[in-house]
Amino acid sequence: MDSPDFGRALRLWRDRVAPEAVGIAAGGRRRAAGLRREELAALAGISVDYLTRLEQGRATSPSGQVLEALARALRLGDNERELLFRLAGQAPPGAGLVSQRIPPSVQRLLDRLASNPIVVYDALWNILVTNAAYDALTGAAAWQGLERNGLWRNVVGPGPVATLTAEEWDRQIVDMVADLRLTAARYPNDPRVLRLASDMCRLSARFADLWASADLPASEHRSRHKHVDHPSVGRIALDCDTLIVAGDDLRVMVYSAEPGSVDAERLALALVVGTQRLDPQNLAEQ
Repeated sequence: MDSPDFGRALRLWRDRVAPEAVGIAAGGRRRAAGLRREELAALAGISVDYLTRLEQGRATSPSGQVLEALARALRLGDNERELLFRLAGQAPPGAGLVSQRIPPSVQRLLDRLASNPIVVYDALWNILVTNAAYDALTGAAAWQGLERNGLWRNVVGPGPVATLTAEEWDRQIVDMVADLRLTAARYPNDPRVLRLASDMCRLSARFADLWASADLPASEHRSRHKHVDHPSVGRIALDCDTLIVAGDDLRVMVYSAEPGSVDAERLALALVVGTQRLDPQNLAEQ
């Protein structure tokens, strides 16, 4: 890894990103030309100390996951993303591995639908990115580690974001396990797929039974009508549409309420309440 060049590139790219472009209010005095270090660290899901050491060349072995997170947070195009990996001394992930790349077209979708809660998953059901509306609706910004894997949340963890009947919940689990089986078939050389399946089999007898089943039904990415219980505004009825980005094998979940309905009003209020709670007013100046 060429630490000086890597750190210099991070700082240049950070200075280039306007706060408004990533949903951050740019009020008050700002010494940073673009994103503050704290803001980039939060967007990438890493500590400020680690980002500081990367920029100063004192940390020299960032993981591929960290590099992908930085590329997404910095809104890097394909060529710049490849340069980021090369400067870190790594080859960009290629064919045969589950992609964690957010293509520019998907990023534009997130930007244009900012008032709709959106979450993007990779083919392992890891959350790659959420927008501010989804964070405000669900509290996802506080999720760490396994909490950011949809399979773990549904099968082992606290359960789905929406309020489902037992039958609906189990059907959702069946669909996700079937989807992971397809992922295993598409990426036989990616060790992360079988590692996740092995961990889930160890943690859940239900998952193990489904994973071993010979007649697991085909996964269905269909539109669903869901109810989300928000702690401040109550129950909100939402449509959830899952869009598949074939080239990068992403699952983009978009939530929406019927225009003019009470649910649309409740969703708008939930986003105001959540955005106020998430607004980084106390970030230190840089």
